[in-house]
Amino acid sequence: MLKKIDRGRLFLNAHYHLFECPLCRQAFFPTENGLVCPNRHRFDLSKKGTLFFLDHQVKADYDQALFLPRQRMIASGMYAPVLETIKAALGDAEYLLDVGCGEGSFLAQMVNEKTQAAVGFDIAKDGVYLATNQNVPAFWCVADLTKLPFAEASFDTIFNLFSPSNYGEFNRILKKGGQLIKVVPAADYLKELRAAFYPDDETKQQYSNERVVSKFFEHYPTASRQRVTHVFAIPEENRQDLLAMSPLEWGASEERKEKLRQTPLAQITVDVEVLIAKIS
Repeated sequence: MLKKIDRGRLFLNAHYHLFECPLCRQAFFPTENGLVCPNRHRFDLSKKGTLFFLDHQVKADYDQALFLPRQRMIASGMYAPVLETIKAALGDAEYLLDVGCGEGSFLAQMVNEKTQAAVGFDIAKDGVYLATNQNVPAFWCVADLTKLPFAEASFDTIFNLFSPSNYGEFNRILKKGGQLIKVVPAADYLKELRAAFYPDDETKQQYSNERVVSKFFEHYPTASRQRVTHVFAIPEENRQDLLAMSPLEWGASEERKEKLRQTPLAQITVDVEVLIAKIS
């Protein structure tokens, strides 16, 4: 079995044209250990076969304590109807990019026999390192949403699932005829968890992403919008994972969190908007 760094090297040798130097916007050339541009900006592979494209270290909000429970919840089928909706929209997409990939679970389920190259990136190094354990032929990197290290018109599908957007950069790196698939939480997303963490705070129990949706349609007026809602019966072995996978717990009192650990939720509502824009 190939080492992770060797898998990364093989991917870059085959697909270096997908990347572009985020510092000077010059094309990359593959080296034995990574990528280099004509201005000698070098980015070398880590032992895990990833590239770090940031020009400084970043303290991300998310770490393994969140990513591992999230990975287990996704594997348990919590988002299955959402993922099926996305897969139905994939069509003949060959070059996939996952923006804010976390530990890679979503992208791993999108790779199929038509995929020529799949790339996931996140600003959280912990998530990217975990993503290298996914059993799919994808490449993972740490990158900044404001300065994407990808070439113009290099991907035909971008996934932007539960993560921030940069529509100017997305339009730059999408091929003509490509698509942007964005998923945002809707009003009832994780409503049981919000009610349990904040029983006395109605403002935290209410939720709206309409401002995010409106901004999306400002950029893509002809985009489609589909709401996907279901109640997921949480397997008993995953009920503690639900409590740890969401930033919702960050503002909850220790008393509330301990009460939920003792009596975890048995079901949870997944309620999202799937927004799909075609790039003409």
